[in-house]
Amino acid sequence: MPQSMKQNEMFLYRFNKARNRATDWAWKLLVYVLVTGISFVILYPLIRRISMAVKAPVDIYNPTIYMVPVHFTLDNIKQALDILNYWPMLGNTIVFVTVMTVLQAASCALAGYGFARFVFPGSNILFMLVVLTIMVPMNTLMVPMYLHFRSFDVLGAVGLFSGKDGINLLNTYWPSIITSALANGLKSGLYIYIFRQFFKGLPKEIEEAALIDGAGAYGTFLRIMMPNAVPALMTVMLFAFVWQYNDTFYASLFMSDSALMSIKVASLPADTNQYLPGLLGLATGAETRADPNHVAMIVDTGILLAIAPLVLMYLFVQRYFVESVERTGVVG
Repeated sequence: MPQSMKQNEMFLYRFNKARNRATDWAWKLLVYVLVTGISFVILYPLIRRISMAVKAPVDIYNPTIYMVPVHFTLDNIKQALDILNYWPMLGNTIVFVTVMTVLQAASCALAGYGFARFVFPGSNILFMLVVLTIMVPMNTLMVPMYLHFRSFDVLGAVGLFSGKDGINLLNTYWPSIITSALANGLKSGLYIYIFRQFFKGLPKEIEEAALIDGAGAYGTFLRIMMPNAVPALMTVMLFAFVWQYNDTFYASLFMSDSALMSIKVASLPADTNQYLPGLLGLATGAETRADPNHVAMIVDTGILLAIAPLVLMYLFVQRYFVESVERTGVVG
């Protein structure tokens, strides 16, 4: 009898062990399937554009071709580079986006530090208004912002000394520079919120020790708080760079004639329709239309070239980005 009980216990132990192992494998398989499916959904547009970029126009109407082309070519990439004037425009865009990112990070860090550490009358109301800027659709601000920078004036000073209604800053970089430097640019409300939450999590003893050593408010901010805020700073700068690079709202509203990537990509279909007939030796005119499928190939290639710098940047900074997001508590 004891021998039989011992055998039963051994059987139950092996059965439970096999069942737990099967459950673990089932969960791993489920997670693998889900991750694979989500990854495919995310990567499919990129894979499709890569396929279109190296596909010859003759393959468009071949029903047997889906993703892998029969006739490989780099003509689509060359034509997209030519239409976009890619390299000069990319350099101009990166310089502009970098300057705006630095201005936004600096101004929003200072504003977030002020909300986190200084108590003054109406501070909670002001911060609530900052949070509201995150929820207000940008389209509702289009008309007032356009009118403001079309006749830009500071406390009526321009009208007082020149007699004019203001200075027209449209089709210049000044509207973006001014809004970014004053923590009122693209997504600035979110950046102020990130910095405020991060600074509130730092111990006040650090600042108290700096004040005892003779550091003022700005010295404490620059020499003590900012070096400790590298995770939040990294998160904000990456967000600001990507969103500023992809921005079409402010760019089309204030700088419609500027050589920026987002503006040029938005007009890429029209530019391609004008470019292809001349390339193919067709007569230009109102009745001349390029092959819409060929146009779509060039547009897809141009979009791929536009997002390529962001993809390369993410490949190099993804580890720092994940660490910074984790340490700042930005989720969702």
